[in-house]
Amino acid sequence: MTGKIDTRAVGLDAGLAFIRWLTGAENLHYGLWTGLDVTAANLGRAQAAYTERLFSYLPQGRLRILDIGGGAGETAAKLIALGHEVEIVVPSAFLASRCRANAPAAKVHEMPFQDFASAPRFDLCLFSESFQYIPCALALDKAAGLLVPGGEILIADCFRSDGFQGGGRIRAAGGGHRLALMRTELAARGLVPLAEEDITEAVAPSIELEQALFNVFGHAITRIDAELAAKRPRGRWLMHRALGLVLNARRRERLAARLMGRERTAKAFCRDNRYMIFRLRPGG
Repeated sequence: MTGKIDTRAVGLDAGLAFIRWLTGAENLHYGLWTGLDVTAANLGRAQAAYTERLFSYLPQGRLRILDIGGGAGETAAKLIALGHEVEIVVPSAFLASRCRANAPAAKVHEMPFQDFASAPRFDLCLFSESFQYIPCALALDKAAGLLVPGGEILIADCFRSDGFQGGGRIRAAGGGHRLALMRTELAARGLVPLAEEDITEAVAPSIELEQALFNVFGHAITRIDAELAAKRPRGRWLMHRALGLVLNARRRERLAARLMGRERTAKAFCRDNRYMIFRLRPGG
């Protein structure tokens, strides 16, 4: 049987395996580093601190929650442990399988949020680092339409700073909608935040830890390449030739910059992004 290799699923599988080995969980989100040394050993604690901060914005009472873009299901599992009822909508077949494994009590819908429909309404629509992947207006309108009267929307995600300028040799860390666009769309819908917090500086060290890990791999690859150049030049040529068949020159350049570069720093992240938490209620 032949078919296109799902490189995204392979990458997610490898990334989750590494995170699980490092932290004991399959959390895909940033960490909150206030009071912590930025080391791999503290990643699990930083991610737990992030989740604690996120949950501090939950409305009171037992909630029916729609976790939109629910990652590998770790957040849903924690919400269920607190007594909430959770449904997850996630577009990736691989992540849907991980959600079912990690949060077996959650109902998982494998589809884009744009295609999701539900007759029962929710007390809370949660976007935890998934809002940026959906058109801003569509996400807000659809989420609002899925709420019970008095229901809320909770968003925690990166937004591009209003002065952000792209175009570098590698994609700038972070991402998302322009923060100015977000505020315009909120005002147009009467979605006045019940609460709002900027945690950019507290999550930014996650970028430096991620880059340090890439640099470890980059250093290893550089050492292996040097050994091959000295001792197995023909084998090295064949490997480079094979790589050229898989990745074009631009992609190879970006990969090399990602593995060897130092541009992705906490300072650059804070310049280009604002990491915001919004707690919203339709009707103000």
